[in-house]
Amino acid sequence: MQAWPIGVFTSVDAGLGVHLEVAQELGVPTVQIHAPHAKTRTAKAAGEFWKKTQAAGIAVTAVFGGFDGESYADIPTTVRTVGLVPRETRAARLAEMTEISDFAKLLGCNTVALHIGFVPPDRKSADYRDVINCTRDLLDHVAGNAQHLNLETGQESADHLLEFIEDVERDNLFINFDPANMILYGSGEPIAALKKVGKYVRSVHCKDARWAAPDKRGKEWGSEVALGTGDVGMETYLRTLKDLGYTGPLTIEREIAHDPERQKADIGVAVKLLTDLRKKILG
Repeated sequence: MQAWPIGVFTSVDAGLGVHLEVAQELGVPTVQIHAPHAKTRTAKAAGEFWKKTQAAGIAVTAVFGGFDGESYADIPTTVRTVGLVPRETRAARLAEMTEISDFAKLLGCNTVALHIGFVPPDRKSADYRDVINCTRDLLDHVAGNAQHLNLETGQESADHLLEFIEDVERDNLFINFDPANMILYGSGEPIAALKKVGKYVRSVHCKDARWAAPDKRGKEWGSEVALGTGDVGMETYLRTLKDLGYTGPLTIEREIAHDPERQKADIGVAVKLLTDLRKKILG
């Protein structure tokens, strides 16, 4: 497969991704998928989905975890509800992520991923240590499936994400870099962040966004927009990935599942943009 195969974020029965049929229509060779709900996270469902991807000539490059009760309504709600950080749901979500790892193995996929949540800022706190231990337990299970875990960027600064990865002390913990999330969360300029964390980047999203007003950054959302129309700077983004030696998939994510026709159209434009930039940059 050529460097930078284009992909889309897809959904089996949950999440914000397009359906596999849309990926087929777009002619992309790779997908990341949002793990299905527990009732359809079965060997039978995995087998059926695997057959569909094989028939379409599509490779599954990552399986993303997500959980009931998560809400991205606003940044404070995201802090309270997302990922493995919230104490009251941590144990149950750890168990669910191990099941998602097992589901990914049935698909022949060696990468699981998730938003871990807003990692506590105090590295000496008991809660921070508990999140470290929870992440280690997950990584040990993932390693048993010959997989690695990619943390999606956005909720921490690049510096704090690096601290967390190094504190976890496992060699199968990496990053799924999403430049738009750095803008949406107000957590850092995306190209500078990518350069800092580059050695850990094993998968990426191609998504775009515009900054919130300067006095609102980190307090209120920025706005997601169609690829190429926001503040990321896609050519600079791809050239930075090239400089870092990244050759993996460029996975398009457009989080407007409430408007599927526009979502499909925007992704189609994104495929062309990335195809053109790939040719320009890689030749």
